[in-house]
Amino acid sequence: MTAIDPTQGQSDRRARMFTRINRLDGWFKVLGLAFVTPLLRAMAGDNPRAQAGQIWQLLGVPVLAILGFLLLWGTLAPKVETSLGAIPGPAQVWEQAVVLHGEHVAEQARRAEFMERQAARNADLIAAGQADRVRERPYTGSPTYYAQIWTSVQTVFFGFLIATAVAVPLGILAGLSPMANAALNPLIQIFKPVSPLAWLPIVTMVVSAVYVTQDGMFSRSFLTSAITVTLCSLWPTLINTSLGVASIDRDLISVSRVLKLGTWTKITRLVLPSALPLIFTGLRLSLGVGWMVLIAAEMLAQNPGLGKFIWDEFQNGSSSSLARIMVAVFTIGIIGFLLDRLMYAAQSFFTFSNNR
Repeated sequence: MTAIDPTQGQSDRRARMFTRINRLDGWFKVLGLAFVTPLLRAMAGDNPRAQAGQIWQLLGVPVLAILGFLLLWGTLAPKVETSLGAIPGPAQVWEQAVVLHGEHVAEQARRAEFMERQAARNADLIAAGQADRVRERPYTGSPTYYAQIWTSVQTVFFGFLIATAVAVPLGILAGLSPMANAALNPLIQIFKPVSPLAWLPIVTMVVSAVYVTQDGMFSRSFLTSAITVTLCSLWPTLINTSLGVASIDRDLISVSRVLKLGTWTKITRLVLPSALPLIFTGLRLSLGVGWMVLIAAEMLAQNPGLGKFIWDEFQNGSSSSLARIMVAVFTIGIIGFLLDRLMYAAQSFFTFSNNR
């Protein structure tokens, strides 16, 4: 009877643990949590000194840099006087973030009370046999900070999806056909550098002239901002898609001709899988551009969203306005980072075999 070696069993368990950690490492990187991998490796006993170096580089140095930034900000900010008072430091900005959250909670409570009163009133009318007097009125309170964030996120995704639907097919066409590329290239070079501030007046007038309904699915302000995002964000996707398709191995195209593959089959089986990494690079750039464009468009056109919130606070001119504006600035940056991580996660998922 063969004796079981406990050392061998322990080695197998450690090997399986390291295999799981290696599999998770790609997703930790996608989520911006690359420092978790050396932490898990150190806990599993894999050369703690080497892993400590990785933890310091991936976690310690960034945290130290953030603390240094906060210290420098808190030291220098009070020394800069503006028409609205001194530049707020980290404590004042955090305080206003808490205030904005409190305002949201209070507004939600008022909305719940309004809906309860309306429901009770309608129930009384129905009980009194006056169902014809029942009315469902929407709550018309002022939008909270979170509501404006959600409006901006919805708008940027709507504009980004339209841009993607336009840019990817055109990019594939330009990449496969030299004649189509020659036709599209001058338009790309002319319109790509145009500022959103130049597009916005044109888009506003066109939407006002074409979208005349008062009870449509979307408001005019929403469409104006979304279309402006579309016009400014489609170019990175179009260019990268065209480059990715044009870079496909010519032998693959020759094989598709030999096999007499249809156009749709060739695009879905050969072109898209080969060009996906560059397409997703374009999509990430487009979403980032769209997010920056949206804030500027909301500020200029006074459309609902974070841009309007910043402009309203600037016009308000209260002692807390600068701190509230800085809360919005950090919010914009954090959401931009999360949007990029989201696209990176999608890229890693759809091009996983290419990343292994």
